[in-house]
Amino acid sequence: MTPAPLTARLSVPSGPLFFPVTAYGPDGAVDLDTYRLHVRRGVEAGAAAVFACCGTGEFHALTPEEFGDCVRATVEATEGRVPVVAGAGYGTALAVRYARLAERAGADGLLAMPPYLVRAAQEGLLRHYREIAAATSLPVVVYQRDNAVLSPPTVVELARTEGIIGLKDGHGDLDLMRRTVGAVRTEAPGDFLYFNGLPTAELTQPAYRGIGITLYSSAVFCFAPQIALACHTAFRTGDDATADRLIDGFYRPFVELRAQGPGYAVSLVKAAVRMGGLDVGEVRPPLHEPAGDHVEQLARLIERGHALIEEDK
Repeated sequence: MTPAPLTARLSVPSGPLFFPVTAYGPDGAVDLDTYRLHVRRGVEAGAAAVFACCGTGEFHALTPEEFGDCVRATVEATEGRVPVVAGAGYGTALAVRYARLAERAGADGLLAMPPYLVRAAQEGLLRHYREIAAATSLPVVVYQRDNAVLSPPTVVELARTEGIIGLKDGHGDLDLMRRTVGAVRTEAPGDFLYFNGLPTAELTQPAYRGIGITLYSSAVFCFAPQIALACHTAFRTGDDATADRLIDGFYRPFVELRAQGPGYAVSLVKAAVRMGGLDVGEVRPPLHEPAGDHVEQLARLIERGHALIEEDK
């Protein structure tokens, strides 16, 4: 049976969107066996899709060869049970190369990361993403953040572009996003997807739901899938009391801890995965490992999060 198009498979996910960390061995090389195990566990825990080699997966730290190997390993580990979306980024030529590597490795779609360093005008950003979309047959979700913030008219043009199916927002300007959603709905109606892509998106998801954005990325799912699933279910069913309890008791303190160190949105998550018994190695430079007392706080937070979901049983 041919799988449904990626847009349909992502529109109403049955579980969180999983952004796995990339595993490294003691020698610092990519550990594909451990990585496959990490991905399999996530799928078995209830992930609705796997976004491989993206921000949490240290896309910036992978060589093209490592990237291709990791995407291929993700496809092998998922066995077609859920879609695989791979990161693609840097300048246009390299982003196209990563896109083609992902297609050859069997990915179902692409997450187009912001272009490297430069701050481009809207015209240049539009051309950049259109060239990525034209380079393969894979559907593309554009990731808005940092130096790639898009105006509503630009997103309208992206929505009209063949192969571009959605926008992931890591910028956090709700006024801009509300105007963007309205502009696309009015000027380019269709099945365009929107994702809350802020770090630890569960914290801000109630606000995003208020403007009609129900999809979000979950880094917490990497290390505490039961907590992430409980929160996802609370959002999906309108159980505001449970969502508020998890946000106030776990997610908000986790975000405050994450803010204690640059790069903690990745390194703290990776430390938590190791804490759960899977040795995925340390982060690669220029990221650094979290301080010892922060790791201790993290352990207590995870314990508290699990206690909160036990209260609902």
